[in-house]
Amino acid sequence: MELRQLRYFVRVCEAGSMGKAALDLGMATSALSQQISRLEGELATRLLQRHATGVLPTDAGLAFLQQAQLTLRHAEDAVHAAQTARLSGRVSIGLASTTASVLGVPLMHAMGQRYPAVRVHLVEALSGHLTTMLNARQLDLAILFRADGARRWSVVPLLDEKLYVIGTPELPGMPAGPRVRLSQLRDLPLILPSPSHGLRALVDAAFARQRIAPCVHLEVDGLSLLMDAVRAGLGATIQPGAAAARLAAGEVRRVLVADAQTGRRNLLASLSDDELSPAALAARVVLGDVARALVREGRWVGATLHKN
Repeated sequence: MELRQLRYFVRVCEAGSMGKAALDLGMATSALSQQISRLEGELATRLLQRHATGVLPTDAGLAFLQQAQLTLRHAEDAVHAAQTARLSGRVSIGLASTTASVLGVPLMHAMGQRYPAVRVHLVEALSGHLTTMLNARQLDLAILFRADGARRWSVVPLLDEKLYVIGTPELPGMPAGPRVRLSQLRDLPLILPSPSHGLRALVDAAFARQRIAPCVHLEVDGLSLLMDAVRAGLGATIQPGAAAARLAAGEVRRVLVADAQTGRRNLLASLSDDELSPAALAARVVLGDVARALVREGRWVGATLHKN
């Protein structure tokens, strides 16, 4: 099996047509079809379904496509690293919005200083979506809050975050002290993510343990818009302290939720070590270092390092 065969197969899948792929590759359709047939022969399995309008990968073809893309990417990174004589390549990192608000820029700075030849692709999305992307190998690593869907991942507990009630000081019912219990929030209008969101499930479970139904006034999926609504005085929210990292001092008040078992663990998840490129392995170390430094320096509100 040769790298060019992998390139041919990936291009055919992307084009959805043997003819279009052959045109893009500058070769005859018959020659391309012969190469794909040879590849299928070596693997002893059918990778493509041919039909009148084009081709579609079989189940085996889809599985092979993911690995072929990964192999080609690593090969390109290796070539580039050899040409520049220093660590280079690409790495894709996923962060939830609250995590990105405190970790994103410091991580970019650190990667730029330590590995300027590595191209970093940062993805900000819901934790569940990041899980899906990691399983599809669209990400190399991510900070997640659950690892239920892990498929041969490397998962390391990184830090724990406390939850806060966040709202404007003048909001009716907003707690005035430094700490509050969920039982005191029965009538506070809340702005929370929808039930499909991991944080919402955590908050609902915490209220359920107290046998309290929260007063959910609005549901907003998206940290920026949610915090805009909080800042406008439409309600309070329950979030990690990092959720207010992008707001100016004094815009909102953060009150610690004092109930036991109310918090969120951050997990540093990545593809298995044998699937990660040298650039991704280096980025994983940098990400962990930066997160720990932010906690130690008191720049990650409500976060404590996980104790192994």
